[in-house]
Amino acid sequence: MQSTGSQTKKILLQDLALIKKFVELGQIRVCVVGIGRIGLPTALSVANAKLPTVGVDINVDLVNKINSKIFPLKDEPGYEEIFNNVINQGLFHVTTKIEEAVPISDLILLSLPTPMDENNVPNYNALKIVGKQLGKIMEPHTLVVVESTIEPGFIENEFIQIIESENRLIAGKTFSIGVCPENANPGEILYDFTHLPRLVGGLDEKTTDIITEIYNRIFPVELIRMPNCKTANAVKLTTNVFRDINIAFVNEMAILFEKLDIDIYKVLEAADKKYNFQVHYPGPGVGGPCLPVNSYQLLNSARKFDDNMLRIVKVSRQINENMHSHIIDLLLDALKEVNKTIEDSTILILGISYKPNVKDIQLSPAEQIVEKLQSLRTKVRIYDPYFKSTKIYDIDTENDLTNAVSGVDAIIIVTAHKEFFDIEPTFLSSKTKNLVVIDSRGIMDKHAAKKAGLIFRGLGRGKI
Repeated sequence: MQSTGSQTKKILLQDLALIKKFVELGQIRVCVVGIGRIGLPTALSVANAKLPTVGVDINVDLVNKINSKIFPLKDEPGYEEIFNNVINQGLFHVTTKIEEAVPISDLILLSLPTPMDENNVPNYNALKIVGKQLGKIMEPHTLVVVESTIEPGFIENEFIQIIESENRLIAGKTFSIGVCPENANPGEILYDFTHLPRLVGGLDEKTTDIITEIYNRIFPVELIRMPNCKTANAVKLTTNVFRDINIAFVNEMAILFEKLDIDIYKVLEAADKKYNFQVHYPGPGVGGPCLPVNSYQLLNSARKFDDNMLRIVKVSRQINENMHSHIIDLLLDALKEVNKTIEDSTILILGISYKPNVKDIQLSPAEQIVEKLQSLRTKVRIYDPYFKSTKIYDIDTENDLTNAVSGVDAIIIVTAHKEFFDIEPTFLSSKTKNLVVIDSRGIMDKHAAKKAGLIFRGLGRGKI
């Protein structure tokens, strides 16, 4: 069997002992399609395991940057060193030409986006387009592993048929397929890839065996065998939708506790002492490419049977999607205390990333807050340490925190970047008299804020 060249190893025809030997010798060629936030670390992890790896992406600028040895994910600790090592060893390169990369690969990993459309229906077009291409160019007896987060049943009911539609390949005979849903938190991907268990589900037992054998080489974590692809995907969605629902619950409690003059952070701190309580925190909404999308993926699956199913998921989405309105209400209330109107006020948004300490604004709650403020005729400033001196939401972002704070009427803390925990209330109050601060992330001590002379409102914090 050749390890390079135009022919794959036909690993599906080999027994596990021989596959293990190929893996140990670094003679399994891997193609990772989609080298974004998750796909690039995945590809680097594969290459770091001494398996020759090629990444494929339609983003020409990204491909050129990587092939120029420029690492694009500066907010992913640990991966830049791996990037440099595997590039210098010739174990990893990238291309835009899927037709060249796929035919010479033994294993195809798909790490493609699965966003929502304007109607909150999951959009699997990227996977469908690539599936069609695989049907045309993939060599027989190649293994495909889908790492993208998808609805249970998408592999069995749609994706396999897309690959087979070219009448070249037959699932279970001339190619096989499985899933290993990515399980990583942006900003902590290297830690998660080396600590968190992964789910493995295949078209059949042998496929699951092969995926497990290869992934054992790449990821030093527990690999949990699932009975099939759809069960593995169901587990992934269940864990993320659980979080979305519980964040909605805590957001509702936060609003209630404001009225009852109770600090929700004191409640959560004590509740977390109970053995069966899992703490979640309130916020201005739930963003990112996972949680909001995952809830709508399950809702889309349920809709095929009964539109009234999963009502708790639907209501939770409504709660989290409307939290920006409550943040604006807190702002209006605080401005009223100092006899200011929202119109023509200057409001500074601190943080636009959807989560702390990453450069990513996908479905960020900040966008809805900015849009609402603009509709109320305010002047909006943005400061985010990951988005300095650029244009976001058609606003030129600030380069310096001190300048950003100067002369504003109010500040809304949207993202809990670590830099913001170091902001002293006295620093803020020194810039503007009767400065309003709305803290949606529990960053600032409310008593210190009052002592400094700030007009403070915190989500779920009660009165001062």
